Amino acid sequence: QVQLVESGGGLVQAGGSLRLSCAASGRTFSTYVMGWFRQTPGKEREFVAAISGGGYTYSGGSVKGRFTISRDNAKNTVYLQMNSLKPEDTALYYCAADRGTATPVRPYEYEYWGQGTQVTVSS
Repeated sequence: QVQLVESGGGLVQAGGSLRLSCAASGRTFSTYVMGWFRQTPGKEREFVAAISGGGYTYSGGSVKGRFTISRDNAKNTVYLQMNSLKPEDTALYYCAADRGTATPVRPYEYEYWGQGTQVTVSS
């Protein structure tokens, strides 16, 4: 089993920045695919960004050029640096992990999920 705990969410003005962290615990981390997804009430969970065990990164079109995903395997942590935030970025952000078989952009293929951290961007 893998447990994920997100942190770093909060309230920020449009144009500001936040850095989300996802701390992982369990038997394995370095080989896992790690992803960030977001969701608002009544909407489907949306892909934000992902990083493979080999360091390949993926990002959703709505955040490309503004958000950056990275990982520190020594700390068992993945990060999401969020810049130039917009009100439409407001959502509950989830960290997800898979042992390596998932297609990074498909949320239903991830095995483990965190509890989420709220990001609210004021206009």
